[in-house]
Amino acid sequence: MQYLISVIHDQAGLATPDEDAAIDVFNDRLRTEGHWVFAGGLASPDTATVIDNRGAEALVTDGPFVESKEYLAGFWIIEAPDLDVALKLAAEGSKACNRKIEVRPFL
Repeated sequence: MQYLISVIHDQAGLATPDEDAAIDVFNDRLRTEGHWVFAGGLASPDTATVIDNRGAEALVTDGPFVESKEYLAGFWIIEAPDLDVALKLAAEGSKACNRKIEVRPFL
């Protein structure tokens, strides 16, 4: 089963060099143990563009969809046999990046 592990950013500043190093170690572990599918970091919300094409014309708006102190800073997509394993890995990812984590299974 695949899971989305979302990194929730709620701090001032980006990852420190120590956090980057811990994330690299965690990523290597995911690869070694066969959990790795894909991962990536995201630019800050002020770089976002929202497109709503549900009407007659596409409406394009600069900036984030939602104004919030918390935002999606990055993610992992992992392969895990069950939710318990995914949650354990997510807890380790949270420790590595020093951020809150949300875990959601793919349907």
